[in-house]
Amino acid sequence: MIENKGLIAGAGIVGLACAYRIHKAYPNVSLTIVDKENEVAQHQTGHNSGVLHSGIYYPPNSQKAENCLNGKKAMEDFCEKEGISFDKCGKVIVAKNESELSQLNKLLERGQSHGLDIQLIGPERLKELEPHVTGIKALHVKSAGIVDYKEVSQRLLNILLESNRHQFIPNFKIEHLETTQNGIKVSSQNQSIQAKWAINSTGLYSDKTYRLSGHEPHYKIIPFRGEYYKLKEERKHLCKNLIYPVPDPSFPFLGVHLTRMISGEVECGPNAVLALGREGYDWGKINFPELFECLTYSGFHKLAKKHFRAGLEEMKRSFFKSAFTHSLQELVPEIEEHDLVKAPAGIRAQALEPTGKLMDDFHFVDAKPWLHLCNVPSPAATSSLNIGKVALDRLTNMGVFH
Repeated sequence: MIENKGLIAGAGIVGLACAYRIHKAYPNVSLTIVDKENEVAQHQTGHNSGVLHSGIYYPPNSQKAENCLNGKKAMEDFCEKEGISFDKCGKVIVAKNESELSQLNKLLERGQSHGLDIQLIGPERLKELEPHVTGIKALHVKSAGIVDYKEVSQRLLNILLESNRHQFIPNFKIEHLETTQNGIKVSSQNQSIQAKWAINSTGLYSDKTYRLSGHEPHYKIIPFRGEYYKLKEERKHLCKNLIYPVPDPSFPFLGVHLTRMISGEVECGPNAVLALGREGYDWGKINFPELFECLTYSGFHKLAKKHFRAGLEEMKRSFFKSAFTHSLQELVPEIEEHDLVKAPAGIRAQALEPTGKLMDDFHFVDAKPWLHLCNVPSPAATSSLNIGKVALDRLTNMGVFH
C-alpha cells in the first residue's frame, strides 16, 4: 500500500492545476495523482481546440465567469513563465441576420460588465479581421486566444514530479473507496493508496466517483460528443483566428464555429450529439450499460423532449457532411464539402439534473475528506488554474492541511 498525504483522482488539466496550486501553497504536502489512462490529459483536456475563453458567455457572479476571467489571466501568466506558446488572437462573434442582433447586444453588455476589451463592429471591419466571413454585425472580442492544453498539462505534471515530493500513478482505475480512521483508502485492481484527503477530478466519471465515496449524486454525467472537421491545408486561409456564431440562448451549446489552433490547423465544429458511452468518441464505440443508464434517466427524457428539434439538427450534421458544411457556410460561404477532413472528436462531461436541466455552472461539493468537482465542463481548461485556487481555498477551510 502506498501512503501519502493527499490524493488527486484524475489527471486532466483541472486535477493537475489543483495539484499545482497545493504544491505552491503547501510545499511540504505530498500528493499522489492517479489516472486510469497511461498518461495525462487523455479525455476532455486532450480533445479540445485549445481556446483561451474570454468569459463573455457566462453570467456575472457565476462560477464560470469568475473562474474563466481569473483563470485566463493565470493561464497566460503561467505560459509566459514556462515558455509555452499562446496567442491572444481575438475572436469574432458574427450575427448573420437581424434576428440575432438582440442576442449579440446582450453579449456585448455582458462582456462590458466583465470588463472585456470588446467592440461592436460592422461588415467592413469584420471583413478586415476575417476577409471570408459574411455577417451584418459582429463582436470583436480582443482578449480571446489559443494554447495547447496538453502541453500545459504535461508541464504542470513535470513541475510536480521535479519537486520529488509527488508521484503520478497511471493505469490506476478506481474500483473501491472507503473511509478509514486516518482518511481514505482508494483501491484499483492491483494496488491501494492511503490518503488523508482527496479531490475528485474524474470528469466523465465524477458522479461515479462521488457515489463510490459514499454519497448519492443529485445529477448524472451525460456524455455529449463534439464532432469536428479540419480545413485542408490549402484552405486554412479562410479562417484567420476564431469565428463563432451568435449562440442560440435556448440551446446549451455554442454552435458550429471555426478555430485556428496553436499548431496552425483550423478546426471546424463541434456539433453536439449524445455519445453512446462516456468514451464513445465515434458511433462505433458503444458502452451498452452506460448507454442504458443514460436512456433510462428521467432527466435525459425531459432534456430530449425539450430540445428534440435541435437534437435532430445535430444528428443530421453528424451523419451528413453536407449538413455540417452548410452550417459552416452560414459563416464562411466559400467553404465547400471537399475542403473538410474528419478530425478527432471530443466528449463533454455535462451534469444533468433529474428535472432535465443541464447544470449551467461549475459545481463543487465539500464532503470532507473529499472535495468533489462535480460539474466542470468548458471553460474548465481556461479556468483550471483558478479552479485549482478555489480547490486550495476549500481544502484549507476544511482544515485538511493541519
